[in-house]
Amino acid sequence: MFSPADILTIPLADWVNSFVREFLVPNFRPFFRSLQWPITQVLNGLDTLLNAMPMLVFTAILAAIAWRTAGRGVALFTLVALAFIDMIGLWRETMTTLSMVVTAVLFCTIIGVPLGIIAAGSNRFQAFLRPVLDIMQTIPSFVYLVPIVMLFGVGVVPGIIATIIFAIPPIIRLTNLGIRNVREDLVEAARSFGSTRWQMLWDVQFPLALNTIMAGLNQTLMLALSMVVIAALIGAGGLGLTVFTGLGRLDVGNATAGGVGIVLLAIILDRITQALGEPGRMKKTSLKATLLNLFSPARQTRAGEA
Repeated sequence: MFSPADILTIPLADWVNSFVREFLVPNFRPFFRSLQWPITQVLNGLDTLLNAMPMLVFTAILAAIAWRTAGRGVALFTLVALAFIDMIGLWRETMTTLSMVVTAVLFCTIIGVPLGIIAAGSNRFQAFLRPVLDIMQTIPSFVYLVPIVMLFGVGVVPGIIATIIFAIPPIIRLTNLGIRNVREDLVEAARSFGSTRWQMLWDVQFPLALNTIMAGLNQTLMLALSMVVIAALIGAGGLGLTVFTGLGRLDVGNATAGGVGIVLLAIILDRITQALGEPGRMKKTSLKATLLNLFSPARQTRAGEA
């Protein structure tokens, strides 16, 4: 039966291999290796801090954050979940995974939020960025590992770089969406009062889009956690390595323990970041803010007029 391949066969695999091995890797690998330095510094600092912190101290801090942001139920779940992780002997692996996730999300935020802001202010840049993000979100996660290994080698830092690339699209998209959805009359009012472009962005658009941006941060966090597990295939550590080692040795118990640790950590981080993005949360006025408001000159003036 006739097929197009009988007429023309395209050696795509050979072209890609030739491009990567003969041009990209010899000429640009030192540059790509240099990009690892800031990630390495942040990761090593976080990993050292989290693993040096006593379990009870870290549990108390995270439970307090959960109580402050998401309520008593999430705080109680955080206490029980972290105690359970410690009792099954996976505390150090969990802290390593957490440091990897926080590092990846930090760099996703540093890169993604400015790109989203630029896309919100330029239709041309948004049109260019949209297909790129579509491709990034549709490529299977395992595919990211091949060019990363070629350009950066194996290890924890290349795994985090793959995680950053995999997890960054949501925060870019939702930053762009949040700023574009700010009411036009509020923007016009700020412009009519003489606000500069920076003042309008920082004082009007960004605060009103914050809930949408936090939703993007939540999605980026979840994608980063999932990719950090897969990055164990190229030498990243943490709970992903526990699962991967258990599967490789047919140690179902060890793989299950690692999977349970990942699920518990994911639930804690998801609930806290979701609560941060909900309207009405974190709006309790501090004592300092209350006193400043009470004794502000504008309030005293209104009191005198009354």
